[in-house]
Amino acid sequence: MPGFNKILIANRGEIAIRIMRAANELGKKTVAVYAEEDKLGLHRFKADEAYRIGEGLGPVAAYLSIPEIICVARKAGADAIHPGYGLLSENPALVDACVEAGITFIGPKAETMRALGDKASARKVAIEAGVPVIPATEVLGDDMAEIRRMADAVGYPLMLKASHGGGGRG
Repeated sequence: MPGFNKILIANRGEIAIRIMRAANELGKKTVAVYAEEDKLGLHRFKADEAYRIGEGLGPVAAYLSIPEIICVARKAGADAIHPGYGLLSENPALVDACVEAGITFIGPKAETMRALGDKASARKVAIEAGVPVIPATEVLGDDMAEIRRMADAVGYPLMLKASHGGGGRG
């Protein structure tokens, strides 16, 4: 793992404070970002430095602005970014932007996020790794006769699980 000295935490609230505590225990400097709505948030004051982001954006959109996060990291001299959880933590575009900017991303590689980004592809990765999985079909299409045939092949009772759209990861 490459060394780094200053971590930008691309998150807010309690998770940002927990990351700052761990960074401080490791002797690392911390950079907070905050939306206008969080200008009195404790994470802003616990960091060694804090920068406002997302002017004109809502509080969530501010924390999702990858170009602004990278810009602040460069301005602050942060050599690593920790996404926390939620928000940008599962967005491979942030990892790509970090790599392009020469900033260490503290988290999984973009390829890993993409491979596990939906339940169907995550299942394939598990199978390739030899992880036992329950019987299932491929992602279902619109042909009800084909869906019935696949259901009969899997066996009843069945559980249906959305593979896209919920926002969670596989």
